[in-house]
Amino acid sequence: MRAYKFLLTGKWLGYLLLAAIFATTCVGLGLWQMGRKAEVDAQTAKINRNYSAQPLTFSQAQADFEKLNPAHEWKPVSLVGTYDVAGERVVRNRTFNGQPGYELLVPLKLQDGQTVIIDRGYLPIGDKNPGHPDSIPAPASGTVTVTARLRPAEPTLDRGAPAGQLASIDLGTYQKQLGYPVLTGSYGQLITESPAAATILPAFLPPATDDGTHLSYMMQWFAFGVLFFVGYGYAARQQARADEWAALEAENGENQDEVLGRGSHFQYSAPPRPRKPGKRASAEEEEDALLDAQGF
Repeated sequence: MRAYKFLLTGKWLGYLLLAAIFATTCVGLGLWQMGRKAEVDAQTAKINRNYSAQPLTFSQAQADFEKLNPAHEWKPVSLVGTYDVAGERVVRNRTFNGQPGYELLVPLKLQDGQTVIIDRGYLPIGDKNPGHPDSIPAPASGTVTVTARLRPAEPTLDRGAPAGQLASIDLGTYQKQLGYPVLTGSYGQLITESPAAATILPAFLPPATDDGTHLSYMMQWFAFGVLFFVGYGYAARQQARADEWAALEAENGENQDEVLGRGSHFQYSAPPRPRKPGKRASAEEEEDALLDAQGF
């Protein structure tokens, strides 16, 4: 542990704090993606449960037309009444199979006197009059039996619409334009009607049940959070190894100094110069030998 004492320094404590902050952020984003996935899973389960269920009667669904229970969205309802063609409206800025267009809303006056709104389907953009469909097919006259799925009313948008059109399926605004009471908690998205109209509008596409990418994003954020600490540990290990190498080099340098006599205090003594045997050394040779012995 002595090799990692540097972790207690201010610099490395700062690194640890940064890693903790980034990891916490990643975990928070991962939990957010987990929540989004839970919402998508709940929506998918609701669609699978309600979309093809047996139709409710109006008496069973009346409370949902007054205020929709989110758990009942997409449930089919069977209704009997007559269409108020004079009160129909076109909803702007809709898409169908990726193409822009409109949706056609028509009030359905039920046999008990109450009125619900039915979305009869999609209308393409017109070529004759910009901003309006070329034609609006009329529903069947007289009493009709309608099967429709419960859908929530849409909020009011801060934009206007031409006469006979709505910016959104805002049932409160629609009711004011009609001038008579309408159940505004939800509307019905048409499935079938009998008798059928002369011109049948394209059927609504089923809602998407794709799980999306929330699970993969969640795993990625959690992985990023772990990687910050992995990176911190790797950097700490590299620093410890660098300190170990520096200490080892310093120790080897001290040992070499001891062997060599520690720097400038070392004096090299050369061996005496050899002389030829049998010959008497001259005075110069004796002086040179003496100097050599003294290290000069």
